Amino acid sequence: MAFPASCAPRHFENLSRRGFLQVGMLAGTSLTLPGLLAREARADLKDYQNFDGTAKSIIHIFLPGGLAQQESFDPKPLAPIEYRGEMKTIETKLDGVRFGETMKQTAQIADKLCVIRSMTHGEAAHERGTHNMFTGYRPSPALQYPSIGAVISQQMGSRNNLPPYVCVPNVPNEFAGSGYLSSAFAPFALGSDPANNGFKVRDLELPGGVDENRFTSRRSALEAVNHYFRQRESSDQIKAMDSFYESAYSLISSPQARDAFDLEKESAELRDRYGRNTAGARMLLARRLIEAGVRLVNLTYGGWDMHDNIVRGFNNTAPAFDQAFATLINDLDERGRLNDTLVMVSSEFGRTPKMNNTAGRDHWPKVFSVVLAGGGVKRGYVHGSSNATASEPEENPITVEQLFTTVYHTIGIVADKELMAPGNRPIEIVDGGEVVKDLLA
Repeated sequence: MAFPASCAPRHFENLSRRGFLQVGMLAGTSLTLPGLLAREARADLKDYQNFDGTAKSIIHIFLPGGLAQQESFDPKPLAPIEYRGEMKTIETKLDGVRFGETMKQTAQIADKLCVIRSMTHGEAAHERGTHNMFTGYRPSPALQYPSIGAVISQQMGSRNNLPPYVCVPNVPNEFAGSGYLSSAFAPFALGSDPANNGFKVRDLELPGGVDENRFTSRRSALEAVNHYFRQRESSDQIKAMDSFYESAYSLISSPQARDAFDLEKESAELRDRYGRNTAGARMLLARRLIEAGVRLVNLTYGGWDMHDNIVRGFNNTAPAFDQAFATLINDLDERGRLNDTLVMVSSEFGRTPKMNNTAGRDHWPKVFSVVLAGGGVKRGYVHGSSNATASEPEENPITVEQLFTTVYHTIGIVADKELMAPGNRPIEIVDGGEVVKDLLA
């Protein structure tokens, strides 16, 4: 790219073509940061520095595919076998409350959980159900809604040079992004699984041959280019890239920020407690990230779309989740962090009340379970109930709008606040929900 001499700013006079190439290389080396680092511009933070929520961070554990409530948090041991299924149930720390047999360790921490057994919506397609559980909205062809992580990023900004919104290991779906908000509030994704041997987060290390002096030189050159374009353009892309590069430099230059992603800082004993597997590594990393200052960590685990042989599916998938989740809750509690960290386990919907012809269950959004812990919600509490066959809510149904309004409340965001969508359209963060006070401690 060349600039006419009449319009080139003075600070470009000594910047050679090679210098511009060095700036350009930022997009091809360790500073690409695919998925962007979500950070709010400082000028927009003034009203939100002193938020008043019980939770300071959220860990959202999403179980993609549709977790069967009958085999997990809402078994029906007295129903006919075609409804209850073949799996057994186990007692929990709560009198009269039983979980599915693969939730052995989670059953022992039930006194620290808030189990919602009456979650409901009407979307039986994976994409539409997932949209609900990431945004708090039903899908609309007219507008792409932001995820809860993007809203929290936009409203609260970053702490300790860390991105406010991180997805582990990758952005799980198109609904986990920034929607109609600026792309500056999109999530930062790791790029690789923390369970992998030699796990390193892409883009956190300087590339080979780039020392601190070259790193600083590139930053100075980039700032000159950014200044030039900022004087001439005001598009979202330029603002987002400016915020992106600022965040990237902050992240790379901060040892504290880099350490947050380093599982090797944890003891072998604790890593064994979580489990040396996908679920264990992801949940342990999530705890490290919120402890370091990330506001919302979204992690996914497993595949729960068990249309066939649900017994085999649960026996293969649930034990690692059970171990890691129970350890995460206990670990947060032992560190004194559970009260200010909201943990939410959700899925896009539940499974059919009756077993199908291939010993599995199909999609069922009419009633399913969500589990909360910490962050100002009640401990040892079961909210609502499904009927005898887990086919619909029987008591105290919870809608998506109610759930999201309550979750936003725990972190200090008023959910009926209006954000500006394209065309200066005011859109409420959540439309029509109310805080479910029975869930709160």
